[in-house]
Amino acid sequence: MDTDDLSSEAYKGIILEADIFLNDLALQFGALAYHCKNEHAYLIKAKMLISEIKGLDNDDLSDMFFGSIPDKKLLYITLDKIFNNILAVEKIPENNRHYDFD
Repeated sequence: MDTDDLSSEAYKGIILEADIFLNDLALQFGALAYHCKNEHAYLIKAKMLISEIKGLDNDDLSDMFFGSIPDKKLLYITLDKIFNNILAVEKIPENNRHYDFD
């Protein structure tokens, strides 16, 4: 699936929130969409990505962020906010979410 297939709520809560912090973080969440069949799967994998990122050491963070490790405290705050945004999206029935193709 493409990020364009995400609901507005999911896109804003994950991709845009990540992009506010750092474009490279948004790229990570954006690339994740291509490995998902639907938004439900994407939300699950996005939560898994958050856990994975939080478990990375500095070398792996450097690789993920193309040689420039962001402030870890701010990164974790952003990841927590994205996680909470995901939980909020999951509470919205799918037929009540807004899609660009509606």
